[in-house]
Amino acid sequence: MAIFMSKDQMRKSLGLRAYEKLRDDVLTCKLAPGERMNINELCQEMGFNLSAVREALSKLTSEGLVQADPKRGFNVAPISLAELRDLTSVRIEIENLCLRRSIAFGDVNWEAAVIAAFHIMTNTSQTDPANAILATGDWWSAHAAYHRTLCIACNSPWLLRLRDQLFAQSERYRILGARLGRRDRRDVNREHQDITDAVLARDVDRATGLMASHFELTSKMLLDASESAARESNLDQATFVNDTGSPS
Repeated sequence: MAIFMSKDQMRKSLGLRAYEKLRDDVLTCKLAPGERMNINELCQEMGFNLSAVREALSKLTSEGLVQADPKRGFNVAPISLAELRDLTSVRIEIENLCLRRSIAFGDVNWEAAVIAAFHIMTNTSQTDPANAILATGDWWSAHAAYHRTLCIACNSPWLLRLRDQLFAQSERYRILGARLGRRDRRDVNREHQDITDAVLARDVDRATGLMASHFELTSKMLLDASESAARESNLDQATFVNDTGSPS
């Protein structure tokens, strides 16, 4: 049986596809922080109509990934070292609040989901054949799914929405750090294994402590990478700005 979509359903479908494409381009820094987003050019490049692209930009603006200016139009939200520090601090607070609640409310099905998500992530190749520095898209997805699964049993849709927004913002910094040429000198699988073990043991203090250290180490490595890029006059590539909003 043929399935027909109404005009309204088609519009929503196009808007969702445009949103997903633009969001991916922002998070992976294909659209650089601070870059101006010309709506007509985006329509031509992406093959979507004006309505779909405007709808996508409006949603990304509400998520803080895009900024709207009445005079200048849209641009990718800028990033800064000050924001990275603040983002890391707030992310630890929210993520660990979700984690504490998940450990308290999660049942055996949640435990099984955590084990499965960890297994998928650790058995997904991290090395991108085209760029040894960057992780594969599949690994990024598995990594995101793992961290969300840890928090999914928190029993609070609002906390999860806040948590997801913070995670998305932090991924921009992580991927940008990789594009700066940063190589992780750390055993990420071991870090995730330790977190998983503590969660399954229902050891709240250890699990949240490990999670905080996990995020803080990532932030420190990104800060170190930006400082190294600054010393090497790689500021155009880094696109980090200092605490005053000027190129650092």
